[in-house]
Amino acid sequence: MTVHLSFLEVERATAEALLPGLDAELAAHPLDVLERAPSPAIAAFRAAGGPALLVPEANAGLGASPLAAVRVQRAVGARCPSLAVATTMHHFSVAGLTQTAAHGTGGEGLLLEAIAGERLLLASGFAEGNTGQNILQPHITAQRRADGRIVLNGSKMPCSLSRSMDLLTASVALADDDGVQRLAIAVVPADSPGLGVRPFWHTPLLAGAESDEVVLTDVVLDPQMVVTTEVTADAVPDALNLAGFLWFELLLTAGYIGVASALVERVLRKPGGCGDPTPFLTDIEAAALAVESVAHAMGALDPAEWTDALLVKALCARYAAQDAIARTTAACLVALGGMAFIGSPDACYLASAAGGLAYHPPARSRMGGPLREFLDGAPLRIG
Repeated sequence: MTVHLSFLEVERATAEALLPGLDAELAAHPLDVLERAPSPAIAAFRAAGGPALLVPEANAGLGASPLAAVRVQRAVGARCPSLAVATTMHHFSVAGLTQTAAHGTGGEGLLLEAIAGERLLLASGFAEGNTGQNILQPHITAQRRADGRIVLNGSKMPCSLSRSMDLLTASVALADDDGVQRLAIAVVPADSPGLGVRPFWHTPLLAGAESDEVVLTDVVLDPQMVVTTEVTADAVPDALNLAGFLWFELLLTAGYIGVASALVERVLRKPGGCGDPTPFLTDIEAAALAVESVAHAMGALDPAEWTDALLVKALCARYAAQDAIARTTAACLVALGGMAFIGSPDACYLASAAGGLAYHPPARSRMGGPLREFLDGAPLRIG
């Protein structure tokens, strides 16, 4: 029997170097146990120091590079799809805090140190989920009171890590001193009065991500917990949101590539071998290389130099990965055969879960116009 030990070797070695013990702990559980809620995967991620992955070393974190981070996410996705999805939301929220810390008052740096030191988990309450709505349009409103404090109302559904979060980072609509509605980012402690969680996720797919509804009812925040961005109604992201989208698209895509890679690994380890491995390897490896290429470019530049052109490359890598995942998972199911279908639900589950990448924003169908406009010289809008 041919055993292809080198497949995912780099990704798992990277994960072990940064988050020691996590891969082995995930591998010790059956897939169906990891994918249900509550999942032992979230506790394993916290115990391995996962919350600190993207926290800068200057703030007591691991300071993983974009390239290392996408490799970790692929390794995680190959073991536990739900954890890859859920932790993408945590990581890109941390990356956003890191961006604001570079220009903030110092409070963001202290928060980053707390995330690393106390292994805090961040849920992401950024807008998504309504068909036809611009994803920069928040679902949560913010009103500034006479005493300067800010009151939040609204909900986010789905919201990964809703049951395990320590903090919620949420996009909100907040009027500036001139009355212009701008996108702002609020950081809300999970134990804040008025913050609650309601059941929302009714499919077994990716249930371990804890993607339920987070509801905010008259949640009062200190204004230092809210950062205003430069985004207005034209939907052109500022530097903070552009960095957030870059991290989101790359980490999410890497995680779903990992899910498809779990199927490829099962084919490669199939008793008797798989014959020619290229029908299973080439598409998924090319997709991973595209993501790594953008991640390498991110790491080679100062974040202030990240541009919408780089985000376009990330979007192209993500949409190409969707197609590669579809082809790869279909080929793997055929190669594994009917007995695998009958004997275990794992293969079908992984194939279905891997297709979830297509449902995250921004959808390819909504980005056609903005991408054409960008190629004609306009700033990139997020559909």
